[in-house]
Amino acid sequence: MSAPQRPPTNDRRPPQRQRGPMGQGGPMAMMPGEKARDFRGTMKKLLDYLGEYRSSIVVVLLFAAASTVFAIVGPKILGQATTKLFEGVLAQLGGTGSIDFDYIRDMILLTGGLYLLSAAFSYIQGWIMAGVAMDISYRFRRDISQKINRMPLRYFDGTSQGEVLSRVTNDVDTVSQTLGQSLSQIITSVTALIGSLVMMLSISWLMTLAALGVLPLSAVLIRFVVGRSQRYFRQQQDYLGHVNGHVEEMFGGHIVMKAFNGEQKSVEQFDQYNDTLYDAAWKSQFLSGLIMPMMRFIGNLGYVAVCILGGWLAAKRAVAVGDIQAFIQYVRSFTQPISQIANISNVLQQTAAAAERVFEFLDEPEEIPETEQPVQLPQVQGCVEFRNVHFGYNPDQEVIHGFSAFISPGQKIAIVGPTGAGKTTMVKLLMRFYDVDGGAILVDGHDIRELRRHDLRDAFGMVLQDTWLYNGTIMENIRYGRPEATDEEVVAAAKAAHVDHFVRTLPDSYNMELNEEASNVSQGQKQLLTIARAILSEPDMLILDEATSSVDTRTEILIQKALDHLMEGRTSFIIAHRLSTIRNADLILVMRDGDIVEQGSHEELLARDGFYAEMYYSQFERIGVE
Repeated sequence: MSAPQRPPTNDRRPPQRQRGPMGQGGPMAMMPGEKARDFRGTMKKLLDYLGEYRSSIVVVLLFAAASTVFAIVGPKILGQATTKLFEGVLAQLGGTGSIDFDYIRDMILLTGGLYLLSAAFSYIQGWIMAGVAMDISYRFRRDISQKINRMPLRYFDGTSQGEVLSRVTNDVDTVSQTLGQSLSQIITSVTALIGSLVMMLSISWLMTLAALGVLPLSAVLIRFVVGRSQRYFRQQQDYLGHVNGHVEEMFGGHIVMKAFNGEQKSVEQFDQYNDTLYDAAWKSQFLSGLIMPMMRFIGNLGYVAVCILGGWLAAKRAVAVGDIQAFIQYVRSFTQPISQIANISNVLQQTAAAAERVFEFLDEPEEIPETEQPVQLPQVQGCVEFRNVHFGYNPDQEVIHGFSAFISPGQKIAIVGPTGAGKTTMVKLLMRFYDVDGGAILVDGHDIRELRRHDLRDAFGMVLQDTWLYNGTIMENIRYGRPEATDEEVVAAAKAAHVDHFVRTLPDSYNMELNEEASNVSQGQKQLLTIARAILSEPDMLILDEATSSVDTRTEILIQKALDHLMEGRTSFIIAHRLSTIRNADLILVMRDGDIVEQGSHEELLARDGFYAEMYYSQFERIGVE
């Protein structure tokens, strides 16, 4: 059977780039046809994760088993009623007796009662299991959320947001649905299988043997289908994450994408991921969908064998007519669980693939643990020392080579240099977004690794070139720097950052809601809001990374005055490309290829006529000539 045809797409596509399970290329890249790497290990982890629900699950299993037992007993009682009816009809025709309607009525009422009990137990176990499944989903998402906060920045530098989001949404939902639907179905199917077999043997071992004759064929078909569908379920989950990641990236950067006419390239990239996802999903669903029709066909073969053998045994009076009717019902009750178990086995493969991706994320290396006895700094003075610092984002590629500098409390330190010199990297190390590979960074004489990250970062206020505002009001975004601040303090900080004027011209003023990308204000206005946030936080030290890069010259002068006032008495680190903004710095560190090549004041560095003077005069050529 051939797969259904997809809508035509552009045939001239570049070769598909293989990506790993976390969205990165390399030896772990996802290859077409790959199976779940560790099915047993993943299921063991999932069972361990379910440990605290052991009592609830035991109750569910008992209720599911009881529901199935009551349902299994029913056909045997109905068979007795059928036999009594058949015997009564024969006696009536022969004039030797009549139909015992009282007995038949009692048997029907008893059967109806058993079926009602079975339905009640089934409802209760379904209700309990639904609660467990939802709680598991909650715990998974909570653990992933907490894990995200413990992950090193290195991980997010190399993983797309869509990959992480796919684990929080799609993979967790897959596990939740399995727990809510399949777990109780497994026990009911197994109970029905065993119970039906016992009842069939109690009626006729010969007919039971005929019914069991189809099992080897069923086992072969199930093994064939499961063995081929497992690999596609894993591939389906992986490429679902790739599709989500690509859509999220294109939506977040749609303006840039349109500006560079990247629509066609984006569509082609999406088609590559989507085609692979389509193929994997179609194959996995098609193969898993084959199980039920095949099992139905095999079950029908069993019915034929039972009917022929049962008719022959009834003619020989080896079995009663009612027993044949009950046996046929038990054959259905026997083959249906086999079909369900076969179908569940496919679902478990998909669940294992999803759970494996979730546990992969939860098992990712975390930040270096906090020290057990952290140093407390009741009052940060602002003395900072970089002592022979070495660092590389990759172990084999060092970007900071023996960086050393001493900053006295209250000094204004400018870090300048060409792109890629390591300026922003030094700030990331200072904030412990990354830990140094060698040497040490000290604050007030203490290695920052002896401090809690929370305490260290609480001492700094940051204004970055890449502004970040969230979906909320302007008031809430500024208050993010100090949640307990009053409205009056927020407005005062906004005035100090020269942001108050434009805010009051907006609809709803400080109560205006920013959208998810904060695209309903300009880039320069966003930067002003982040400066107001830093002013409100009243930090002990400041980090300004191109803090005025998106504002006009006139506003920059006003902001510079506000920042100069804010930096008074505070150790401040200023990263700037426009050298005119840092001429009044107490100390300028000139970086090149991860090293400090010069340091001193603006006048001292110009007098040396070195690398700093070269950069400065390249920006102010006319001044340099004069």
